[in-house]
Amino acid sequence: MSTAEKCHTPLKPLSSYHESDPRAKLSESEQKMYDEVLAHFSPDNYTLPGLEKGDLTDQEKFWLSRECILRYLRASKWKTATAITRTEATLKWRREFGWYDSITSELIEPEATTGKELTFGFDATGKPGLYMVPSRQNTEESPRQIQFAFWMVERCIDLMPPGVENLALLIDFAQRSKNPSISTARQVVNILQEHYPERLGLACAINIPFFIHAFFKIVLPFVDPITRNKLKFNQDVIADGLFKPDMIMSGSWGGERDFEYDHDKYWKALLKQSEDNVTKWTKRWRELGAKVGISEWDYKGGDEAAEDVEGGDNDDGDDIADEGEDEEKREEIVSVLPVIPALDLETESEKKDAEDDKKEPAKDSEKKEESQVEKKESAETPEQKKTDDDKKDTVVQSTTIAAVAGQDSNAGNAVATSGGDGGAGGGSGGGSGGGDGGGAAE
Repeated sequence: MSTAEKCHTPLKPLSSYHESDPRAKLSESEQKMYDEVLAHFSPDNYTLPGLEKGDLTDQEKFWLSRECILRYLRASKWKTATAITRTEATLKWRREFGWYDSITSELIEPEATTGKELTFGFDATGKPGLYMVPSRQNTEESPRQIQFAFWMVERCIDLMPPGVENLALLIDFAQRSKNPSISTARQVVNILQEHYPERLGLACAINIPFFIHAFFKIVLPFVDPITRNKLKFNQDVIADGLFKPDMIMSGSWGGERDFEYDHDKYWKALLKQSEDNVTKWTKRWRELGAKVGISEWDYKGGDEAAEDVEGGDNDDGDDIADEGEDEEKREEIVSVLPVIPALDLETESEKKDAEDDKKEPAKDSEKKEESQVEKKESAETPEQKKTDDDKKDTVVQSTTIAAVAGQDSNAGNAVATSGGDGGAGGGSGGGSGGGDGGGAAE
């Protein structure tokens, strides 16, 4: 299929983006800490603390790969006790959230019909592209939107080739959309920070409103360098070498792929590609011993893929959908990722002690701010209030991108901004086949 022709399905990754396992070598101290965490989860009699049925399932052991443990160690600044606590918290959360039973593709499909969030193509280093188009929001705010957002993140994980552990977020702010509440925004950002560490590698945004642009001119100097380097605003992602032309959509993104969202074709193809990968990887994982700590590089066949020089062929993108049909014969992280009123990159557990100390002064400050806001609002005309709300929404949206991009760095920086409602429409949950897909990689 020529890149000039219409395409309606996800692309395949190239066969190899890495010649060898990028996480193969650890320092002596890092190896010691990794071994300590691995030893904690490896015993046959290990159980999750505080649960009646705490034995790890095969899906959970599969999720607890070598790379997964290293992600939590890095996110915990190589403190083994913290990494163990955070990993156990995520294992419990994945059960509670419903990845292994209640969240299915059928449950969240209504959120996907407009293509407001989808994965398509891979960046120059193999990160799956996760597109968000807030203007395509099609549902009212609900838990299902949050489930859908993370369902799409899990599908990106299912599509990651050997040696790739994070995704590239691509948000098009063209046109305006309805934003969910601040509580939904906080929930999504907290889930990303606590349960998906080291998963965002790049965040690109285009057609950014003036207020967001102005906001970041003020904020970026205070953002840590690691986070700052992940944020790209109104940049030419092809000229900058972030994406190859045949791996990104045409139109606003400037690529060669004339992608048109056809839900039936896209959905069947995405599910098939995800399920095929998980089935193949799980089979290899069992052959390698079916235990905690098996490398994603190994069960994804990294060494075999590295031998393929030419890479994958994406000319049969629409054929994937056709195969699915034959078998039947057979807003913003996140629809635009939610928003938070401050660029606070600390995790909830890290902030608890500090918050307790500041609780009383904070209450006094809140009362004072509320009084000031009430006085200001009473003096505003309807036209002024609408303008202020527009400014508030765009600034809040911008903090979302920065907060999510910063969730890997653990910088703990907090930059005060004007608060308010805003956020992202969200996604959905459920893996292909009841969440099994979500177990592939972390």
